Amino acid sequence: MKVLVPVKRVVDFNVKVRVKADNSGVELQNVKMSMNPFDEIAVEEAVRLKEAGKISEIVAVSIGPQQAQETIRTALAMGADRGILVKTDQLVEPLAVAKLLQKIVGDENLDLVIMGKQAIDDDCNQTGQMLAALLGWPQGTFASEVRLENGAVQVTREIDGGLETIKITIPAVITTDLRLNEPRYASLPNIMKAKQKPIDEKTPEDLGVDISPRLKSLKVEEPAKREAGIKVESVEELVGKLKQEGVI
Repeated sequence: MKVLVPVKRVVDFNVKVRVKADNSGVELQNVKMSMNPFDEIAVEEAVRLKEAGKISEIVAVSIGPQQAQETIRTALAMGADRGILVKTDQLVEPLAVAKLLQKIVGDENLDLVIMGKQAIDDDCNQTGQMLAALLGWPQGTFASEVRLENGAVQVTREIDGGLETIKITIPAVITTDLRLNEPRYASLPNIMKAKQKPIDEKTPEDLGVDISPRLKSLKVEEPAKREAGIKVESVEELVGKLKQEGVI
């Protein structure tokens, strides 16, 4: 069984994001970039399934500029077998990403897609669902536990009311949630081995996908700064202040 794991290059989660002076977007120059944390969880889960003998090959794919190769190398160091870079300097929206992944799944004859439920830069949480719809595959989203057995996947999902366990047939799309696992740190020997693993380069044109944007961002602004609070001496004063502010 061959598994596809998409990995996205995003601003590192430890970095304080800054908005550009012209409000056209987020500042990316001289900013530390890393793999999307939800995608790290997806890579870890795929590697664990391979170690358990459930799958035979892990293909990591990233869509973005040449620097996205570094993100693929991280996945290879964690245990992926080979990588595919769909090279483009253009911003790629979730639907275009799903269409590119659909083409790769078909070309590579893949059986399973394990991917992060969302990217921390746009928080769209759309690509996995769109990909499942385009492929006509069942999907298990927000997975906190995954079990492969007899040509099916048992997925425990995190939902508003608690947990839901579903069983879906393979081929399928699974999106990972935070509680699924704890991603490993790549060891130095594995980092060195990752440099020898193959990465194929393609372009959206090679895959026959139009990635023209369908959305236009009008303005990007930082959230309003939180105002300082005040102390009150009694419940009566608190209620009075709330009424004065129109809260109650």
